[in-house]
Amino acid sequence: METKIFLMAITLLCSIYVYSQNSLEVEIYNLRNSTGQIVLELMDEEKNSLISETALIDENSCVMKFNNLKPGNYAVRFFHDENSNKILDTNWIKIPKEGFGFSNDPFGPFGPKEFKHWIFEIKGETKIKLLTKYFL
Repeated sequence: METKIFLMAITLLCSIYVYSQNSLEVEIYNLRNSTGQIVLELMDEEKNSLISETALIDENSCVMKFNNLKPGNYAVRFFHDENSNKILDTNWIKIPKEGFGFSNDPFGPFGPKEFKHWIFEIKGETKIKLLTKYFL
């Protein structure tokens, strides 16, 4: 019985240690100003939302850090919420008025490529840089 409890405790501690060793640092650059905030969503590879966060902008860039993540495949999308209304503002034909971006910067001629191009792996301390695009 004591051996089982000991093994369960070791397994639990090892899994906590593994998760605590995986982090993501996201640097968002090419912001046209420092007004407003960044609204960012971290998703798993099935496009399920895991974390939604906002952060302030400093000198036309923003850095966000997420700790204690499971190793695996993830995707990120964000927008520059210049008026702090937590909505990606668009014009009457749905072209974004505010900047936005995705992990791996998967932009095609008419906007972002499909979701599979956004996916990246988190293993250990992972850092990514994301370009902000503006159409208007």
